Amino acid sequence: MEIWLKSIINVITDINIRDLIDIAIVAFLIYKGTQLVKETRAGQLVKGLLLILICYLIAKGLELRSLKFIMENVMNFGVIALLIVFQPELRRALEQMGRTKISGLSVFSSSQLDEKDEEKAWREAINAICKGFDILSRNKIGALLVIEQQTKLGEIIKTGTIINATPSAEIIGNLFFPNSPLHDGAVIMRMGRLYAAGCFLPLSENYDISKQLGTRHRAALGMSENSDAIVLVVSEETGTISIAQRGVLTRNFNPETLNSFLEHHLIPEVNNDSGEKKSVFRRILK
Repeated sequence: MEIWLKSIINVITDINIRDLIDIAIVAFLIYKGTQLVKETRAGQLVKGLLLILICYLIAKGLELRSLKFIMENVMNFGVIALLIVFQPELRRALEQMGRTKISGLSVFSSSQLDEKDEEKAWREAINAICKGFDILSRNKIGALLVIEQQTKLGEIIKTGTIINATPSAEIIGNLFFPNSPLHDGAVIMRMGRLYAAGCFLPLSENYDISKQLGTRHRAALGMSENSDAIVLVVSEETGTISIAQRGVLTRNFNPETLNSFLEHHLIPEVNNDSGEKKSVFRRILK
């Protein structure tokens, strides 16, 4: 017991600042990796891999030669198997790593709007969305609106028709009105403007989605799983307004809660006192 205690004390006394930084980075990577696979298909696969690892350790400890041989060969080809099986999750993880706020700085941004002008444009767009979706909801007209964020949706936009219109409740209603030329598909909003209509979205690969949700909701979830876009949905059966974001569907929005949600996520950050942009350092940290 004393030997173990001395070993632990020696390890603790030998720790320096580099070791602490190393531990912190590894802990952060493990935490972010856990977040990426949590409640996804990858989460179940990770559990399976942990079970294989446990079996290998048991076989090695008890010297079970046959089981040890099988587990060793399984683990030898494990890296290739991971790349194949986790391909969608790895792609999604790399996309999320690329969605850093540094891409929102002026040197990377495609928008040359002043921050106050951008805020005004988004407030007008949000008001139009809330009014338009309220009308669609009351009339039980299905709708699918994708609000582009840092991840550009050029490939999705190519599947539709460019309209580049200033948003209004009337235009939104006309776009989704049954049997109208562009009602079938999604509308893409870029920088506060209705940029494209009649676009086709990827369906979600999540097999745990409720059977009550139709193709429109599955498309919304699929889009939110493959980008950082905010996707608004109106159910054709119930008129319920829902929002899909980062693979999670939140339902039962009304005009007030919808307005509050969109303002929180879309209005540029401005200091209350001076109206100036927050520092570059703070924007990157967030």
